[in-house]
Amino acid sequence: MNTGSDDQGEVAVTADDAKTGAKRSGQGLGSRAPEFVKARRALHLSWQVGVFVVGLAVVVAGVIMLPLPGPGWVVIFAGMAIWATEFVWAQLVLRWTKRKVTEAAQRALDPRVRRRNITLTAVGLVIVGTLVGTYLWKFGIVMPWKINDQ
Repeated sequence: MNTGSDDQGEVAVTADDAKTGAKRSGQGLGSRAPEFVKARRALHLSWQVGVFVVGLAVVVAGVIMLPLPGPGWVVIFAGMAIWATEFVWAQLVLRWTKRKVTEAAQRALDPRVRRRNITLTAVGLVIVGTLVGTYLWKFGIVMPWKINDQ
């Protein structure tokens, strides 16, 4: 991403910051590496490679945890947060994700949506209860240790 300047101290301003008209301190886009690392190109490049490798390892671990037991999505977002300390694209993805999660949480707390969800859950439980009751009435409960050899 080109910020239009070669100065190290400048950061890009996102559309959110442009809308509010103010830049939040400490939340600009760009590298969060220490100044002595940014001052040396080779050191900064190796820093970025290290951050990328660590973030990649965490994201891959999260992807592996999706079908296996573990907090897959939480670990994937943690890897994105690691990447966001150094890469602008990851910062933008993380901001977009935070905004969407906040919007979804606000929608879920809407009283009409909550009422609808509770109603649908109750209807689903009644249907499942009816199906289980019908099965038990028709076939009964047979314990595995009482199954006759055929």
